Amino acid sequence: MTAAQPSRLQFGAFVMNTGSHMQHGLWRHPDAKQHTFDDVNLWVDLAKTLERGRFDTIFFADVVGVYGGAGASFDVNAREGMQLPSNDPSMLLSALAISTEHLGLAFTSSILQEHPFTFARKISTIDHASGGRVGWNIVTSFLENAARNYGLDRLVEHDERYAWAEEYVAVVGKLWEGSWDDGALLADKASGVFADPAKVHRIDHVGERYRVEGPHLSSPSPQRSPLLFQAGSSGAGKAFAADYAEVQFMMAPSIEAARASAESTRALVAETGRDPRDVKFWQAMSFIVGSTEEEAKRIEAEYDELLSADAFLAHSNLGTDQATGKPIDPDTPLKDVQTQGGHSMLDALKALSPDREPTVRDLAKLTAKLRGRVVGTPEQIADHLAEWRAAGIDGINVANWMIPHSYEVFVDEVMPVLQERGLAQREYAPGTLREKLFGAEPTLPETHPLRAYRGAFAGR
Repeated sequence: MTAAQPSRLQFGAFVMNTGSHMQHGLWRHPDAKQHTFDDVNLWVDLAKTLERGRFDTIFFADVVGVYGGAGASFDVNAREGMQLPSNDPSMLLSALAISTEHLGLAFTSSILQEHPFTFARKISTIDHASGGRVGWNIVTSFLENAARNYGLDRLVEHDERYAWAEEYVAVVGKLWEGSWDDGALLADKASGVFADPAKVHRIDHVGERYRVEGPHLSSPSPQRSPLLFQAGSSGAGKAFAADYAEVQFMMAPSIEAARASAESTRALVAETGRDPRDVKFWQAMSFIVGSTEEEAKRIEAEYDELLSADAFLAHSNLGTDQATGKPIDPDTPLKDVQTQGGHSMLDALKALSPDREPTVRDLAKLTAKLRGRVVGTPEQIADHLAEWRAAGIDGINVANWMIPHSYEVFVDEVMPVLQERGLAQREYAPGTLREKLFGAEPTLPETHPLRAYRGAFAGR
């Protein structure tokens, strides 16, 4: 079953378990507390604030390496706290699950960092603990250092990483969807049967990278498979999203670019046999809110004074040669920069400079512009978001300047205006995260490719 497209926008809080995630330098602001990211209470309190504001999810980004080419210096990363240090976000989710009732709990995990058998069990455990509120952002990792951290000689080629992801998703899908039949778990004290062995199956996966016998050690969780997020906007990324994604994150430089990207991906989704309405598109944005436009601009100027150009350049991952780690000539045109990752980001940066060919020297300024900054009063922000919704964008992934301040301001000042206009929910729908976002069943729809594994292993 697929529900009609809702009129409201969906909202996620885009965070990372680190001191400086996207708006580099703002951790020094007196109102910022993200420098205390090691304290679980920071995240518990934030989750409660987001639930009070009726956010749909808290979404944790993550990386498993430092930015820069092979062997590049990470002095800037450490000095600026630019995602170094950072902690594993999945370790926070159990604390957030017992501290909230409705908020979706989504996190990033790369195909590099964990064997699919172990990862599938982790997801099922969190989904059980949260009552069906977990989401997984599927990433392939584009950092040279990440590849070396997991024993590879070099970063796998861009499109080949998506082929790897195809097998990884197949393994976890077989475990979540096919290893246990419906009704297998009985826990029947009278008969003494905990689980019906005839309804629990090995998967016997043998592929290029993995051999997994099974069965899945966890019984089916409320969603079976987590809600599936994906962020790649390259050709391979869009094809992968068309097959598997339920929410695709976007960082489009304009409404027109977002509309075109969403429409092209929806067309690919239809070609796979899935309903295009089974994929939501969420745009990343950050907000600077003032009671007047003048106050908002004053706050913007205050924030800009704290921004770190060095950290923005390091975060772009384009300022060094990825193979050698040596700095690239700052006058090198972006069109000449070779990279095995971040293709969609590179294209978006080029689009922000239509009048001339941007260079590496322009990266810091362009990246700050790319982050979807919206400055104004709550009413002006609501006007702006209404335009995005009219363009077919389903949700906003709200990036922060400061934790928890940015979200407290958004919840207290912007959300009431959005709710009054019907652009944000006033109350949560019942059920799992998938039910809340799609108004459909708790598990994957019949047309999703992972559903093909349901019942596929009976008799093994």
